[in-house]
Amino acid sequence: MAAALTCSITDLNSLLHSVNGSNPNAAAKYICQRFDDISNKFSDTTYALDNTYLLFSAYLVFAMQLGFAMLCAGSVRAKNTMNIMLTNVLDAATGGIFYYLFGFAFAFGTPSNVFIGKHFFGLDKFPSISFDYGYFLYQWAFAIAAAGITSGSIAERTQFVSYLIYSSFLTGLVYPIVSHWFWSPDGWGSPARSENLLFGTGVIDFAGSGVVHLVGAVAGFWGAFIEGPRMGRFDHEGRPVPLRGHSGTLVVLGTFLLWFGWYGFNPGSFLNISKIYGKSGDYYGQWSAIGRTAVTTTLAGCSAALTTLFGKRLQTGHWNVTDVCNGLLGGFAAITAGCSVVEPWAAIICGFVAAWVLIGANMLSERFKYDDPLEAAQLHGGCGTWGIIFTALFATKQYVNEVYPGFPDRPYGLFMGGGGKLLAAHLIQILVIIVWVSVTMGTVFFLLHKLNLLRISNEEEMNGLDLTSHGGLAYVYNDEIELAKKYAFGATGTNSSAVA
Repeated sequence: MAAALTCSITDLNSLLHSVNGSNPNAAAKYICQRFDDISNKFSDTTYALDNTYLLFSAYLVFAMQLGFAMLCAGSVRAKNTMNIMLTNVLDAATGGIFYYLFGFAFAFGTPSNVFIGKHFFGLDKFPSISFDYGYFLYQWAFAIAAAGITSGSIAERTQFVSYLIYSSFLTGLVYPIVSHWFWSPDGWGSPARSENLLFGTGVIDFAGSGVVHLVGAVAGFWGAFIEGPRMGRFDHEGRPVPLRGHSGTLVVLGTFLLWFGWYGFNPGSFLNISKIYGKSGDYYGQWSAIGRTAVTTTLAGCSAALTTLFGKRLQTGHWNVTDVCNGLLGGFAAITAGCSVVEPWAAIICGFVAAWVLIGANMLSERFKYDDPLEAAQLHGGCGTWGIIFTALFATKQYVNEVYPGFPDRPYGLFMGGGGKLLAAHLIQILVIIVWVSVTMGTVFFLLHKLNLLRISNEEEMNGLDLTSHGGLAYVYNDEIELAKKYAFGATGTNSSAVA
């Protein structure tokens, strides 16, 4: 934003005093008033521009829910399509209410302490000088993204009521506290603190490889681990048996929608666009950093997709579109932390390593008989963790100082000559998130398990949740009525029907 226009009546008065027959004081007042009006107009326009940019970014991030829904639907078997689609809808709806009531206040209720926010419950006294409604909408879209990651890990064998319980708890308490730690100016690990930065730098998790992706992944891991694998996922000798999703088309559609939404997720995390970095009138400003962030995001995803394509070809002998889509998303999850502070060439390295992290994590999951239908814990947890480490290695001094001004001697990437303090801060972030989410969400899933509210029965799992819990199948099948009659789940009639 350009410097504010200023006008001094005293200065103008002295200049106009020599003009014969004029009233210099009145003329000076008039001219200064016009300057003030113009300056206010510029300020109003800047606020409108920045808020429009933030709202548009929020819409893009929210559109990722459609991408999650399509990806999840294509990755499960047809008999569970309606179930997984409904859980994605309810992640957004339940998350909206609980984030409004509690979550936003716990995350950004400033002034507060280093652990948890304590203002703006139910958006009380909102908007404020710190936040407008667009900021709430943007942060809510992030919160429900974390819940969507978790729902993928426990797909195809989870009772519907447990989705409502865990989603409310995750978006209302667990995720907001983590986002307060690393994104609120009051949080103990935030790089935006005015003093007492963690290791002199704070945690640079720009758009949430840790705050969003690792949180959702750890929660999903505990849900899937406590539930156990799906029936038939491993044979009697413990060997993995593929349970492939029913629609590669939906997987690809969901992937492209997520790719599109990521341009709101990462570049949108700047929150405004009109900030200048140099002198007024220069071509270089926050708009340039936003463009660079979109480029680094793109390159990391592309690099990961191509690496996965050839890596899985060497491993399995096939060109598998689902694997490539997951690899692409793994690259995005990894670059999310450092997208604003690394060079484009470094983003290619980020995606390359992320692909191998995902491949390795999937191999480990099969070895230990861990079942995640969408590879969500491996993708968002493994690649998200790598992204946090990557940022601490490749963040550049110039970009760090532009994005996080105020501390010119702030440590930056280890490989870029910035020392190891940023890496130390990021390792602490990884550890703290894993411990916090494990204690909270692990306890929630354990209690649901003990109360018999977590996993469905074997009969329900064999027949599919669509038929047993949601009134019918998502697609037309000739045997739907016969199955419904046989298992007495309520369908009647003589002709097959489609339940959309």
